[in-house]
Amino acid sequence: MAGSLSFAKFVWKNLRRRRLRTLLTLGGISMSLGAFVGLVGFSRSFEQQWLRIYSSSRTDIAVIRGTFLNTSLDESVTAKLREIPVVAQAAPAIINELDLTSDENALVYGWQANQYQLDSLQILSGRRFRDGQLEVMLGDVLAQGLKKKPGDTLEIEGTLFTVAGIYHSPSALQADAMIMPLDELQQLSSVQGKVSTVDVRLRPAPPGEPWDHYVKRAQAEIEAALPGLRAIPAAERASDNQFVRLSQASAWGTSALALMIGILGIANTMVMSVFERTQEIGTLRSMGWTRRQVLFLIEFESAILGVCGGVIGLLLGWGALFILARLPQTATFVSATIEWPLIVQAMVIALAAGLIAGAAPAWRAGKLSPVDALRHD
Repeated sequence: MAGSLSFAKFVWKNLRRRRLRTLLTLGGISMSLGAFVGLVGFSRSFEQQWLRIYSSSRTDIAVIRGTFLNTSLDESVTAKLREIPVVAQAAPAIINELDLTSDENALVYGWQANQYQLDSLQILSGRRFRDGQLEVMLGDVLAQGLKKKPGDTLEIEGTLFTVAGIYHSPSALQADAMIMPLDELQQLSSVQGKVSTVDVRLRPAPPGEPWDHYVKRAQAEIEAALPGLRAIPAAERASDNQFVRLSQASAWGTSALALMIGILGIANTMVMSVFERTQEIGTLRSMGWTRRQVLFLIEFESAILGVCGGVIGLLLGWGALFILARLPQTATFVSATIEWPLIVQAMVIALAAGLIAGAAPAWRAGKLSPVDALRHD
């Protein structure tokens, strides 16, 4: 017990010795971890919005060719899908991004008016669009930004469309988007007869068969019936598309740069600490401390800085998400809730950052001989 108290005393003494430097180091690593929590939390909120699109419409599988926005899939495969025993409904769709005004663009979904995806939407005013008509439906967020209501007109790619209705969706990615007849979006995009995906709702699983096993079996049956196409579970499609991958890459890339700066800050602090305490380290070695004990002392101090910075960074990241969740521009996309996997991930990164930053200073301290250390001026 005495040894552990003595060890803890050394750690606490050193962290208090240069309080301003310690606080500045904590500030650097805290900002780095705060950026990580905020950016990764934002990207995961973005992923959750995609998942809500499928969960709210009860879409189980998406059939695609190639990538998320690829529109080379023949619309005719819809009829073949409907013949597969496990398929209850199949609905072709296009997802695109169009310029609505000189400074406003939005996601545009091309659906058929009689398909099940529309059942998940709440019509706030007006009505559904009709196939073959120059009509659109606007999400309530987009309609507010464009200042449009049912009966108004909207010019898209040189074609005048009438706003048929305003809807609300559980997903912000649809609430801030537009839906139009599939055939009209095909015409605008010059992809007649082609779609991005065919959304599939499966029949109920047979009694006793787990749902996950049933979905995998349905995937295999669909891909066997339609060679060259991919049948992807809705949850996987929500997390693996160009939009989500771009947001994740941006979050991790920016966070990595911030973490490198934080690690350098801790490393600089620990190098200065070892240099200033050379005689103290020599005294400890002369009192019987081994190289391993000295190395562990420096690494432990560095890890404490990393973990404390991680705790503060979690609070900063949560604060950033809390603010974003209440700003009108981002409130529909961002959740202020931080999930446990992200908390654990942040703390592991904070601990690893501290250990990495302290590795070189600890190695240097461990190599000091007692005689040379005590002679150090």
